[in-house]
Amino acid sequence: MPLLRLVGITKRFGALTANSDITVAISRGEIHGLLGENGAGKTTLMNIVYGLLQPDEGRIEIDGKPVTIKSPRDALALGVGMVHQHFMLVPDMTVAENVALALGGRRLSRSHIGEVAERIRELSSGYGLELDPADVVENTAVGVRQRVEIVKLLYRGAGLLIMDEPTAALTGPEWQHLSAVLRSLVAAGKSVIFITHKLDELFGVADRCTVLRDGSVVGESVVAETTKSELARQMVGRDVSLRVKHTRRAPGAAVLESRGLSLVDPDGRERLTQIDLNVREHEILGIAGVDGNGQRELVEVLTGMREPSAGEILLGGRRFQKLTPQEYKGSGGAVVPEDRQHTGTVMTMPLADNLLLKDFASPPFSRRGVLNRAAITDHAQALIAEYDIRCPSPAVTMTTLSGGNQQKAVLARELSHHPRVLIAAQPTRGLDVGAIEAVYRRLLEYRDAGGAILLLSIELDEILSLADRIAVMVAGRFKRTIDVDDADTQLLGLLMAGEDAPQPGTPVAG
Repeated sequence: MPLLRLVGITKRFGALTANSDITVAISRGEIHGLLGENGAGKTTLMNIVYGLLQPDEGRIEIDGKPVTIKSPRDALALGVGMVHQHFMLVPDMTVAENVALALGGRRLSRSHIGEVAERIRELSSGYGLELDPADVVENTAVGVRQRVEIVKLLYRGAGLLIMDEPTAALTGPEWQHLSAVLRSLVAAGKSVIFITHKLDELFGVADRCTVLRDGSVVGESVVAETTKSELARQMVGRDVSLRVKHTRRAPGAAVLESRGLSLVDPDGRERLTQIDLNVREHEILGIAGVDGNGQRELVEVLTGMREPSAGEILLGGRRFQKLTPQEYKGSGGAVVPEDRQHTGTVMTMPLADNLLLKDFASPPFSRRGVLNRAAITDHAQALIAEYDIRCPSPAVTMTTLSGGNQQKAVLARELSHHPRVLIAAQPTRGLDVGAIEAVYRRLLEYRDAGGAILLLSIELDEILSLADRIAVMVAGRFKRTIDVDDADTQLLGLLMAGEDAPQPGTPVAG
């Protein structure tokens, strides 16, 4: 008998049907993947299971008995817990205080916190969670905060844990640790629903999976008996190219260069040290590295958001000791920032306005301070058609769009200026396979037309697929720059870990 069974679940939001007649069963002691593109209805379905939403039709069964789940409290009473993509923790409280706060019912006295801390140590030891109850949450890494959310549910006796896009902000090592934790949970008799759109993660941890598309179930599989290509086809409704066929172009003149670029924080901490780079026409220079090794600071300095402590930048033949964002754009620079929702767009503004964020004061969109709404709408509709941004109209706010369509909007805005150089930071983070394919195609089209791209990504497959040259970044320095033909994941992994890997062509002893 399934631990959880959903029968005919339908959920509508006005004219939009988010879930349509969904039936799925989750077995006890399994990791069940819930796969689909952004906007396929995965999170809506799980919010129904967790009591945050109520279905319009259908029923929920736990251990074969129909249940009504009107709130998260009801769900937890039935042994169902959910770890959301955005954590619900108090940053300036300790791990133990956050767990105790989630329990409710008692004051946060010293003795109570002590009891909770002891139980956290037991759970951490039993499931390999590696938590210190005394750590203050804001001083911990993202992976640690996620473990705190898991402990909050285990403390309350959850037997079914729903993980909503659990790797969205994790580094590679943090994901490896999480996958080990999930396996330890299943070994102890728990069940896990793993919401994702990343096929590599699914194959690394899930037993079975259900694929949603446009709010409906389109496939169910035993993961070991299917392929990534088949699941991608089910997700998108067509064949998807999961690997880019790399074609080289003869590079042209250098468009963006830096010499001796360094950045030191006011507290004396070195963020960048002696960065020398050049990005040429018809070329993609990839920056590979574990997240947090200076990539964000490099983008901020190169785009004029921060002033370097030393060195210089050459852009379009102009030399800058200190670059402003206006000078970066005016010299032919464009940027796709790593956080599209906070630094790439204004989420509460309409799509049409976001497509014009850098050109409001320019004709034909504005005259004497008065916006020309007809011209703005025409401009937006042209970019929506060209970049296949899926939306009801240009007037919808960015919050209503999926992550993939938000990223298409950022790309459309930046590339519509026909820039000389594009800095793309984590351009496919959080995107599904269909959106990733679209982003790759746009980047390669831009490069082939003569554009220069500086690509920063923590995804090694992405770097190897797109880049012509690769610079490995470790602790704010370039460890080595190599041609993509001389690179593979093993070599890049060694360099990213700070090891001195042999040069290409060097014989290996033994």
